[in-house]
Parts: sequence; structure tokens; C-alpha cells
Amino acid sequence: MQLGNFSISLSVSDLAVSRDFYQVLGFSVLGGNPDDGWMIMRNGQCTIGLFQGMFERNMLTFNPGWDAEGQQMTNFLDVREIQKRLKAAGLKPQVEVDENGSGPGSFTVVDPDGNPVLIDQHV
Repeated sequence: MQLGNFSISLSVSDLAVSRDFYQVLGFSVLGGNPDDGWMIMRNGQCTIGLFQGMFERNMLTFNPGWDAEGQQMTNFLDVREIQKRLKAAGLKPQVEVDENGSGPGSFTVVDPDGNPVLIDQHV
């Protein structure tokens, strides 16, 4: 099952300090809105999201509809279909997307060790 672009979403206490740290590691700001407490950074094929005050834990993030370069894909598995398949396989989303909707949407599952996995479609 293709889940789309992968990144790690980090819950940070100080967005500017975290940005500076990751810039030293070679990451560049790709997008976001620091005034709203978030930014996306990239180093080659590696993408991280920095989020201040938006969620409690770090999480794995997949973006259906985006490729590894963050470009919109023409053909992709919709977030609602992914959720249906995972539920049919026995996973229980912690937060669900409305399966009757369309366009952007997201849901979260939690792995056996308590790590949140966000499936977040923006298109």
C-alpha cells in the first residue's frame, strides 16, 4: 500500500531553536508558517516537520497524494481508502477521517509501542 511522502513530525518546545539546530545539520526551510508554530525542513530526501504546541509526541507522518519531493501526484490512494483497508486489517484508528468526505483529511493509528502514525492528505 502506497502511503505517500514520509516525514517525521517533531514536537518542539522552541521552533526557532530547533530550526537553528537542524540548519546546522544541513536542513533548509522548505515551508510552513512560523507565526502559527510550524515549519517543514528538508535535507536531500529527508523531510522533517517542526511543530510547537500542536501535539504532545513525535510521530511518523505520511502524506497521500504527495511524492518524495512534496509534489502533488496524479494517481494515489485516498486517505479514506487507506483507513478502510487498515480497519479491515484489524487496526483501530485513534482519530478517524470521515469516510464519506473527499479532498484533504487525516487519521491517526498508534503502533504497538505507542508511537503515533499520522496519515495526512493535503490534496
